[in-house]
Amino acid sequence: MNNSDDKTRFNTVARPNWCPGCGNFGIQSAVKKALLELDLEPHQVVMTSGIGCSSKIPHWLNVYGLHALHGRSLPVAAGIKLANHELVVIAEGGDGDGFSEGLNHFVQACRRNIDLTYIVHNNGVFSLTTGQASATGEKGFVSSSTPEGAIETALNPVALAIAAGATFVARGFSGNIDQLNDLVVAAVRHRGFAFIDVMQICVTYNPARGYKWYKERVYDVQEGSHDPADRNKALISAVEFDEDRLATGIFYQGDQNPYEESLPQLGTDPLVNQDIEGIDVRSLMAELV
Repeated sequence: MNNSDDKTRFNTVARPNWCPGCGNFGIQSAVKKALLELDLEPHQVVMTSGIGCSSKIPHWLNVYGLHALHGRSLPVAAGIKLANHELVVIAEGGDGDGFSEGLNHFVQACRRNIDLTYIVHNNGVFSLTTGQASATGEKGFVSSSTPEGAIETALNPVALAIAAGATFVARGFSGNIDQLNDLVVAAVRHRGFAFIDVMQICVTYNPARGYKWYKERVYDVQEGSHDPADRNKALISAVEFDEDRLATGIFYQGDQNPYEESLPQLGTDPLVNQDIEGIDVRSLMAELV
């Protein structure tokens, strides 16, 4: 039964233990607001995560939650969606989790277009393990793993997602909860793989990029003449990354059938509801012997 009048239904008794001022609080609030706006119930939502500060978020949202291995939230999310495609599936993780350990899973998820939402808390560091530079850490960033400054060019996840075939690509800021809420709502409603790169504040290990730094630079790409249906222009906008002007909003949204709609096995009911007692796999197993 829908209990839409209960605005606390996604709250938990446990409280987050993130550092005071951490951007994860803003992301948690935006996701919670989005689930309420979508009029969902806790049992309709599954959230997977990897390892890291950001990946603790399923502990503090009253939904089904599952920790995967470091960088492995997306394949677990995909398996859940294919097992029961009526569920709303959200994968969460950090930039170290998703773009270092889990980069190949990210690329494959973009091109496969399974109907799930992937939210990355992107702060340029491995916060849980004391602030080593991640794949999105800026060039020259000094950390315990890059004491002379990072020499690699930072990964551009928005451009990569568009190039790899994702059908919904957006960027938000953890200090703008209202906009981030709107992006999460749009991502969940989107038919296909939806990716939101969230510029997240790490007050402990990357304090130079704090709230003031971002607020002086972020703007909404929708305020101009940007057309999110134009994939080529979206890719150009994503590649032309300017640290003095940080675009947020929906870069690209295309219309392509989700992966699971092409699977005949899912044409009737979710797999979890299907009767498998009449299936005999002995002949198949014999071929493998």
